[in-house]
Amino acid sequence: MKILETNRLILRHQILEDLDSLYELYRDPEVKQYIPDAPRTYQETKEELEWFFKGHPKYPQLGLWATIHKKTNQFIGRCGLLPWKIDDREEVEVAYLLAKKYWGQGLGTEAAQGVARYAFDRLHLRRLICLIDPENQASIRVACKLGMAFEKEFEYRHGRCLVYATSREDDVRR
Repeated sequence: MKILETNRLILRHQILEDLDSLYELYRDPEVKQYIPDAPRTYQETKEELEWFFKGHPKYPQLGLWATIHKKTNQFIGRCGLLPWKIDDREEVEVAYLLAKKYWGQGLGTEAAQGVARYAFDRLHLRRLICLIDPENQASIRVACKLGMAFEKEFEYRHGRCLVYATSREDDVRR
């Protein structure tokens, strides 16, 4: 089921047929470099895929969605919205991950902007965050293009990350 569409991308619920492509994505050490909890095995990848079949189990309107390149109809990544609890505050993260072949084409920004628009316009969320490894300059640039600003550092079970945030009232790049 299609969630949203941008100029070059379609984001839809993941399906079992996405498993091999998702596993290939996670096998690339550069792609998963800044995702410490990325699945490591085919079975872990399958479990993650099944977890998000119909959206996030606790919040079905959220989840990680298959990101399809319209021109080629190829699975090129997974992007979406993830719930978090940070310092006793419920948050929603704009998450994006694309295959290395598609880096440097503005597709990560396009996907993230589409996800943010969806979150604000369709889900009526008031605030969005990105959790970013301090070394991940590309993701910091994408967050800034979303109109997000650095808010704080956050320690979680996998280490330190930066919290970038924007709210509905901010000048979100749309």
